[in-house]
Amino acid sequence: MRVGDNFSKNLHKLGYYSGNAVRSLVPRAYWQRQCELLMAAYEAETPERKLEIDGRVAYYNRMAAPFTLPSTAEYAGDFTFAGKSSAYCFDFRNLIQCFPRNRKVDYQFGDVTEIPNEPRFVKSRPVRRDRSNRHSILLKLNSVRHYQFVEDLTPFRQKKPIAVWRGKSNRQHRVEFANRFMDHPLCDIGCTQHKEPEAQPYHKHFMSIEEQLQHQFVVSVEGIDVATNLKWIMASNSLCLMRRPRFETWFMEGALVPGYHYVELADDHSDLPEKVRYFQNHPEQAEAIIANANRYVEKFFDQQMEQTIALLVIQKYLQLSGQEVYDRQRLKAS
Repeated sequence: MRVGDNFSKNLHKLGYYSGNAVRSLVPRAYWQRQCELLMAAYEAETPERKLEIDGRVAYYNRMAAPFTLPSTAEYAGDFTFAGKSSAYCFDFRNLIQCFPRNRKVDYQFGDVTEIPNEPRFVKSRPVRRDRSNRHSILLKLNSVRHYQFVEDLTPFRQKKPIAVWRGKSNRQHRVEFANRFMDHPLCDIGCTQHKEPEAQPYHKHFMSIEEQLQHQFVVSVEGIDVATNLKWIMASNSLCLMRRPRFETWFMEGALVPGYHYVELADDHSDLPEKVRYFQNHPEQAEAIIANANRYVEKFFDQQMEQTIALLVIQKYLQLSGQEVYDRQRLKAS
């Protein structure tokens, strides 16, 4: 990793952690009042806007029936960072501190790939079309890692007409993918060294986001759960290629439409060269998919709306567990 790349990454983290350190000094009562104001603003939204918001809330929190809190639930006022990832803790604390201290919540941090037995707040969950993942309630956690974007001013047709990918060799399907295409003339694909004691043929040098976006095609390959690069690819002028997502997060990967938001690859990625050749010859189709992807990402840049939706997700959890928080009639009158 070059000095400039490391500086950019560290600057992003510095802004996140310093901002949260300052936020920690603000009294809880202030954030609870801000939450009430956001809820009042939500009630005043147009029916069309509320329908959009409610749709996302229902997507993240698929619980529909009342439930009993498990013994692992803890009071919001007792939440601490001890023994937990600070990146998850800051994001979670910033939400639950908007609610009374005696409200109880259950959560699981990290790359969650299984559906819990009880309703629980998580960063990630398996994609399920039948909604059987309803116990996995999504929040925007570890945002410092998963929501890093760069400005991409290079048009698609001015980029290198090959596919690129870099990622840790932390899953066998990633190793197999890199092995298959590491020497392909249409690809610059390889793993960065992870825990292997020695260098492997499929290892390649680190590439920054900016360097990867010099290519027309960027492949997104899931790791333990979702692929971190999916968000910045879809916000760029490069075309995203990936197999259908197995996991989803706040980004709603399971809602993405193949052929509209991204180019779908076979489960073993074997058709990557074929797809690259096709869109090399049909750049107008690639640009249409890129435009759709850009529009999809836009909603995640509205920070006030993101906060409102997250608070509504938690409010729904509290209500279904018998912990009413807000009197909406009072908020309408305020």
